[in-house]
Amino acid sequence: MSITSKPAIVRVAIYSRISTRDHGQDAENQLAALRAWAAAAGHQIVHEYIDEGVSGSAGAAQRPQLAAMLLAAHQRQFDVLACWALDRLSREGMVATVGYLDALNRAGVGFHSHTEPALCTTNKDEFSRGLMVAIMSALAKAERTRISERTIAGLDRVRAKGVRLGRPGLDDATRARIVALAGEGLSSYAIGKRLRLDPKSVQKYRPAAALAEAAD
Repeated sequence: MSITSKPAIVRVAIYSRISTRDHGQDAENQLAALRAWAAAAGHQIVHEYIDEGVSGSAGAAQRPQLAAMLLAAHQRQFDVLACWALDRLSREGMVATVGYLDALNRAGVGFHSHTEPALCTTNKDEFSRGLMVAIMSALAKAERTRISERTIAGLDRVRAKGVRLGRPGLDDATRARIVALAGEGLSSYAIGKRLRLDPKSVQKYRPAAALAEAAD
């Protein structure tokens, strides 16, 4: 007599970002839909990570629940991350967004976008998941290179007009490294940690990169 083993329960974590412009009822409806999806699929929700009153353009340093979710994924505390849409996870641009998806993929965590089936990795085999992330990573690299080149060229034009960039006390080499690292998609926190600078100082300098790009 053979014993049929029960399929392993899929552990699901939900991530939701609620900005100040989101309607409270809409946000609750999104969470309810994700909970219903998990229940219908027979999955177990192990945690809900909700960042309230923050923009999707903010990085993990400004979104504590995002940071907690990424750490839990690294520790294999869940199998699938469920979001209403990819922009709930991040609106930081392709570079940062692909970075999050790649981190999940490397941790063996699938991604479920409730409104974007084409972006779900839970119904794809390992090769297809890796291929999708690789394609998105290639696009992100091209975007990072383009932004970096435009930023550096823009800064040169702004300097040529006599505009001083950055806070006093930051030498040209440090400012150039901040611009280059920002062009690679690093957050202000990550840049500050690498250069041993206060992230707030880095953040105050980053608008100069936006000014340079606007001059393009």
